[in-house]
Amino acid sequence: LFYMAIVDAWYMMMELLHYASPGLDAAARAALRSQTVAHTVEIVDGFLLATFMLIFGMGLYELFVSRIDQAMATETASRVLAIHSLDDLKTRLAKVVLMILVVRFFEYALGMNFETPFDLLQFGGGIALVGLALYLAHLSDEKAH
Repeated sequence: LFYMAIVDAWYMMMELLHYASPGLDAAARAALRSQTVAHTVEIVDGFLLATFMLIFGMGLYELFVSRIDQAMATETASRVLAIHSLDDLKTRLAKVVLMILVVRFFEYALGMNFETPFDLLQFGGGIALVGLALYLAHLSDEKAH
């Protein structure tokens, strides 16, 4: 998944070289800009999914097979890579899933068309709920430390 996200990022950068072309009119440049933002969100989503899989795999290995020596080598690495219990693994994975959902919400929001005031109200409510979820996740982090 990391490889796929890197390849997608490379091809997106190649497409961006056309952005400076004098042959592009304002409408084509705006379309390329919106496509670039959408592709960037997709690439970030790909990296987050790859991170989820990496944490899941390393966490299961550390829980059921053996400790990962590199995870204990430094103080910062031990906090990120060291999994001490199944609940610890679930907590770390839940945070990555939350970030994936935030990115998906942003991706969905890019394609939204607001036709009624209620659509705008729903969008604002969605933003408030995402903010609340991030706040609660941060609050649980502070209580754990």
